[in-house]
Amino acid sequence: MKGANTLANILNVVNFLILFPFIMAIIIGLLKKASPLRSAVIIIGGFTIMAAAIYVAVNVLLSGNKADFVYLENTELHNHIVVALEVFLMVLVCFLSIKYKKFYAIIFSLVGTIPVLWMDLTGRAVEGLNHIRIDTFAAVMYLIVGVVGILICIYASGYMKDYHHHHTDVQDRSNYFLALMFVFLGAMFGLISSDNLGFIYFFWEITSVCSFLMIGYTRTQEAVDNSFRALWMNLLGGCGFAAGLIYCNLFLGIANLSQLTGSAATSKFVIVPVTLFAFAALTKSAQFPFSRWLLGAMVAPTPSSALLHSATMVKIGVYMLIRVSPLMYNTLTGIMITVIGGFTFFAASLLAITVSDGKKVLAYSTISNLGLITACAGTGTTEGVWAAVMLVLFHAVSKSLLFQTVGDIENCMHSRDIEDMHGLIIKLPRLAFIMMIGICGMFMAPFGMLVSKWAALKAFVDSGSVWLVIFLVFGSGSTLFYWAKWLGKICTVIHQSFELEDITPRSEMVSIFPLTSMIVIMCFAFPWMSTHMIQPILDEAFHTNIPDVIGGSDVIIMMIMVAMIFMIPIGSRILAIGKNSKMTMSYVAGVNAGDDRHYIDSFGKERALYMSNWYMDEIFGEKKLLLPCIIVSAVLVAVMLIIVVGGAF
Repeated sequence: MKGANTLANILNVVNFLILFPFIMAIIIGLLKKASPLRSAVIIIGGFTIMAAAIYVAVNVLLSGNKADFVYLENTELHNHIVVALEVFLMVLVCFLSIKYKKFYAIIFSLVGTIPVLWMDLTGRAVEGLNHIRIDTFAAVMYLIVGVVGILICIYASGYMKDYHHHHTDVQDRSNYFLALMFVFLGAMFGLISSDNLGFIYFFWEITSVCSFLMIGYTRTQEAVDNSFRALWMNLLGGCGFAAGLIYCNLFLGIANLSQLTGSAATSKFVIVPVTLFAFAALTKSAQFPFSRWLLGAMVAPTPSSALLHSATMVKIGVYMLIRVSPLMYNTLTGIMITVIGGFTFFAASLLAITVSDGKKVLAYSTISNLGLITACAGTGTTEGVWAAVMLVLFHAVSKSLLFQTVGDIENCMHSRDIEDMHGLIIKLPRLAFIMMIGICGMFMAPFGMLVSKWAALKAFVDSGSVWLVIFLVFGSGSTLFYWAKWLGKICTVIHQSFELEDITPRSEMVSIFPLTSMIVIMCFAFPWMSTHMIQPILDEAFHTNIPDVIGGSDVIIMMIMVAMIFMIPIGSRILAIGKNSKMTMSYVAGVNAGDDRHYIDSFGKERALYMSNWYMDEIFGEKKLLLPCIIVSAVLVAVMLIIVVGGAF
């Protein structure tokens, strides 16, 4: 940093980032629905937030100082506001639970909130000095939330108008929906800026309630049931976080996360709150056995899914795991978290093979990739943390782009089923090309997801766990299978492949084009990202200078992969010059009609050719695999909590 003035400026901008999204939510709620003014407010306000987030991130990343940036301030007023809002959230949850007769949610809300309020109001909470911390990891998260999150909000401003045009049975409450998205962003900025555990818990609970309200947007019975499932699972995780918060305050005398990951690491009892925070992270990141809430979130409009899966909700859990990762090294908690994450990665990738609903494939893919991030964080090694952060970055951009593209395809085709996307390259060429880039970014070389898996494999091998290596290898194979199926369907031109009208509004393309460009740019920029964004995170997390995880030889290999992506098709075309080629009709179960799209059946009738993917649901579909996965992972979670937390008492 350049001095006290720069520090003060950054702190002011951080306060702006936390408060301004809430102000935006109020303004949007008061505006006329689907008006040009509303779109203008969202775009102007959104880009203002984005610029502020980039300003803070750039100043931190380019400061050259690898130490934590901690700001001290008098927060007595803030504490009173937080207590009041915690009571409001508890009352809101209780009211809606009574209204919809979902009384179990009340129990989790009271169990999580009342003990924390009791500790705060009776003066038993430790008064921490550091309430706001902005280090390199926080700066990286600012970029994810401030860039990806805002682009999703801008996309939503146009999408919701089309959504209600096609879903006339759903009451138009788009102002309410868009306002919730900005509340979500404000809570995220608050959480990643907070060092005080009480503040983190407060923002943690805001995201739980926001996701509940967004999932239940349509107010159908399915939406209500799914929203309350998301609520009680995340409130259960909130109870775990509250227990860790209380333990830190009453037994360890710790009020801040930096204390927990720093000097407090010398205490053998520190693993208790780490385990409780890890349990909360598992629920928030929808790991088995808590995955069903994220699958149920698909009933909400697409921007909700894009926001939950990429920039906000699920990223909170892995963010917390990465924060406490060094404390899990060579511990039972670390082993269990890694096994649960690896198991989730493999099982969810298998389940993704068996479904054809585009959003459901993306949901299982999210759960799977979060499982890999969880497993990496659980190792507590430098390679594991490096891989986890890189995965977070690439997953946020790629998954946001894919969800938005699927939403636009659904608006154009009135279907999001992968089987209906055959010949998409002809039907909707622009959206098909964008989707192909997003899919390639999830699993192909030289995109960052593959680079991260490379580092993850090294972390798993170094950990000495054969099971983790098996999970990674076979999970990656399953990942390749379902992404390749989808790519093949998009590029295959069989029947009824004629161009459709692309009705995607310009406001949505304002979001989609930058995300597409970011995926391509990040493909070439990952060495710089490793040096200037991820290595400083390792230095801060492990409190020492960590050697480069990605060396010069690794960069050379990846650059060769980049070159081969272009050289193979170009070389093939050059070699084909002057060669005689023979067009051959495809073999079909009948006589080919001569256009490769129709055939003559045994009755002499011409029929359209149709090819379908094999989903293998009769082998390991949801009905066969989902429940056993939930049971196995629930046992693993219970064993971890009983042995670690139960043993401490």
